Amino acid sequence: MQPSEISGLQYIVPSNPSPYSVPAFELSRFSNPLHNFYIPPQLQEIISPHPSCINNNSTSDEADEQQLCVINERKQRRMISNRESARRSRMRKQRHLDELWSQVVWLRNENHQLIDKLNHVSESHDKVVEENVLLKEEASQLRRMLSDMQLTSPYSPLTDLEHALADN
Repeated sequence: MQPSEISGLQYIVPSNPSPYSVPAFELSRFSNPLHNFYIPPQLQEIISPHPSCINNNSTSDEADEQQLCVINERKQRRMISNRESARRSRMRKQRHLDELWSQVVWLRNENHQLIDKLNHVSESHDKVVEENVLLKEEASQLRRMLSDMQLTSPYSPLTDLEHALADN
């Protein structure tokens, strides 16, 4: 490999090199621009694979381990997805429950209003029935008085009525 082939890796040589010093590397092209952002540990496990999953020297044990890491990552993602789905489901259920309680309150209010109207109509009906009974009694008394008048009068009420109409 020629020195010109390594473009992203640069040596920083100290001004006073010591025979025991190890050269430092500058990885400017390979640095992550998002390295300053905070990532919660649960998501970090999912986003960044486990160090054992990155190994390129694959033997059958390491391949199995890498496969297990992939499976565990999928399980973690699925678990988080299921938790979010359950949270959304609980929120939908709570909204539905709130709507049902609102409907219960509205229906109870409507029921009280209808009961009040029914009571008012029932009271009015009772008053009309009482008034009807009184009017029937009064009509009965008037009929009796009329029949008593006809019995005591020498003239027939019809002839008096005919004379009254003829005079007009």
